[in-house]
Amino acid sequence: MLLELQNVSYRAESDTGVKEIISHVDLKIDERFVAFTGPNGGGKSTLAKLIAGIYTPSEGRILMDGEDITGLSITERAKRGISYAFQQPVRFKGLTVQDLISLASGKKLSAPEVCAYLSEVGLCARDYVNRELNESLSGGELKRIEIAMIMARGTKLSLFDEPEAGIDLWSFGNLITVFEKMHEKLGGSILIISHQERILNIADRIIVIADGKITKDGTSKEVLPALLTARTCAALTKNA
Repeated sequence: MLLELQNVSYRAESDTGVKEIISHVDLKIDERFVAFTGPNGGGKSTLAKLIAGIYTPSEGRILMDGEDITGLSITERAKRGISYAFQQPVRFKGLTVQDLISLASGKKLSAPEVCAYLSEVGLCARDYVNRELNESLSGGELKRIEIAMIMARGTKLSLFDEPEAGIDLWSFGNLITVFEKMHEKLGGSILIISHQERILNIADRIIVIADGKITKDGTSKEVLPALLTARTCAALTKNA
């Protein structure tokens, strides 16, 4: 799977007029694990949403495997193999966990089949299969169910916006194992937006986004040490 962004920009209305949130980004992605990181408000989530089709570029093109998908909706991109997991998972009242994972897979799944996906993300399957996707589920539970849903979809490109949020009781080791299993089963690319060192450490490639632009791009060994040094300096300055 090759994803390519050509001179992509995104502008939106703000209190002070039109603001350029993403500015002339050129990017090719075909690695297994790619991490977007950088300061809050730098444009990471916006860039991921442009790739997923939630937003449409103001300028430039997005291609997947050579096909121009710039004008395609989120539904059309999903059909071509792009999944997006929100930072705050959506609740679907009236829909059970089994319904959701079956819909994601494109076929009616049996309870044991759904249980297999739930077990992968550390949920006691029999307690969740018939649960409704409502306020009774915590944010962390919804996050894990959403990851299970994307596993069931089997997409070429899976985008996760801060997947570690709300899963304090579930170790990072397990989360990383899930991503590794996803790649073994599905191939393709997994794009993760994260600030967490342990997630950045496993990335084949780290892309730092600040002020709507790519400011660093390289392997974790090339990019991570400088990031950690900058964070330490910022923390020391803040506490001084």
